[in-house]
Amino acid sequence: MPEGHSVHRIARQFALHFVGHRVAASSPQGRFSAGASRIDGQVMVKSRAVGKQMFLEYDNALWLHVHLGLYGAWDFAGDLTAGAPSGSRSGSMGAPRRRLRMAEQESLSDSPEPFPPAPVGAVRVRLLTATTVGDLRGPTACDVLTAEEVQAILDRLGPDPLVDSAKKGEERFVAVVAKKPTPIGLLLMDQSVVSGIGNVYRAELLFRARLDPHTPGRDVPEAAVRALWKDWSALLKVGVKTGRMITMDASDRTPHAFGTPRRRGNYWVYHRTGEPCRVCGSAIVMEEVGGRKLYYCPQDQV
Repeated sequence: MPEGHSVHRIARQFALHFVGHRVAASSPQGRFSAGASRIDGQVMVKSRAVGKQMFLEYDNALWLHVHLGLYGAWDFAGDLTAGAPSGSRSGSMGAPRRRLRMAEQESLSDSPEPFPPAPVGAVRVRLLTATTVGDLRGPTACDVLTAEEVQAILDRLGPDPLVDSAKKGEERFVAVVAKKPTPIGLLLMDQSVVSGIGNVYRAELLFRARLDPHTPGRDVPEAAVRALWKDWSALLKVGVKTGRMITMDASDRTPHAFGTPRRRGNYWVYHRTGEPCRVCGSAIVMEEVGGRKLYYCPQDQV
């Protein structure tokens, strides 16, 4: 599932290439024809991401709301000038047109085909300007909302480090966690507690903090909760900048950090079931919790 950094990067693509332009909206697969007709031909005036939710505002006071969910993705094509993930191969950087796929991961390539390219697959909604097109596939939510309906969604979301002020966001997060008997491993995935954290960041944040994911939120020391918020803020900013979920780097040379040929993208614990902990060497454990896989070290996270 795309996590918060991905959605912020997608919103920035819209800010760069669609905001301020008149946008033709359609539904090639037909499932969103009625919604597309409500925003077709309008000028996009704002692009906004909060956690995993994205909102595109038009000059007729309507908003396109998108939640990618597990399988959603945006495919952009045209005169793209930004958005390449760090380390990606993009062919000739002088090429007039490129393709950019944005979901949990990103890929950028040159696009020799005529513009606009024909829709491929089940495209729920196509947004088209004179120079750029965005195709949405497989979202959990895709609907046209009024400003009041958008605000109702925002009111249900927890703080996002890139939206809320650092102090206000931290205080909101700390206050909610302090009241909850729910395990911290579940609270980090609850979008009403904190916005944008998914399975990867949840596992990595808890390991970096050496926190037992089963600890009730109200039993986690306040200093540790504040540290979690600050660490999430830092990792989110890195993710938005690079397009990658980077939670460890070459400076993290603990005894077991690079001792296995299957490093799982240099994650500490995520998707490393049975592999040695990079710090203590214990086997990483995976549990099904709340319908999602939770990874942790049974030795270091106690």
